[in-house]
Amino acid sequence: MSVREVIKLPHPTLRKKAHDVHNFDDAFQELVEDMVETMRVEDGVGLAAPQVNQSLRVIVVEYPEDDSKEDAPKKLFVMVNPEIVKRSEETILGIEGCLSVPDIVGEVERSEKVEVRGLNRYGKKMKVRAKGWLARVFQHEIDHLNGVLFVDRATQIWKTSEIEEEVPVE
Repeated sequence: MSVREVIKLPHPTLRKKAHDVHNFDDAFQELVEDMVETMRVEDGVGLAAPQVNQSLRVIVVEYPEDDSKEDAPKKLFVMVNPEIVKRSEETILGIEGCLSVPDIVGEVERSEKVEVRGLNRYGKKMKVRAKGWLARVFQHEIDHLNGVLFVDRATQIWKTSEIEEEVPVE
């Protein structure tokens, strides 16, 4: 395992639609491990392969499944070729940041609940139903796979030096 460089805007890979994954070989497993380690070292809650300059449809997310409990343990999600198949009509505004857009945060409207289907790191089907911040993280990371960044969806944007509150970085 190794920490990979997180690319930053305006790197062109961040604006491309990523390719589906069909090969779950050792090299792919190494990418997944590296992504998890990179996300943790960078103190993020999610990371998409394009952020480490790999134009592949894979995301890693580590966040409590139930964020309403203060001491809820974090769960690691690895999803390959994820797609949002259901989303609630109810939306909520929240402040987001991104490892690929340093020192900037923005207010983004997202669905309160989503259902995401895809494959696990070994190619087996999986489904995640997420709500709250976990749903936000999945939407943010899946946007990366389509070349969309939170700044594209933000209604307001600030430099982090302009705010005092701690914001989870996705």
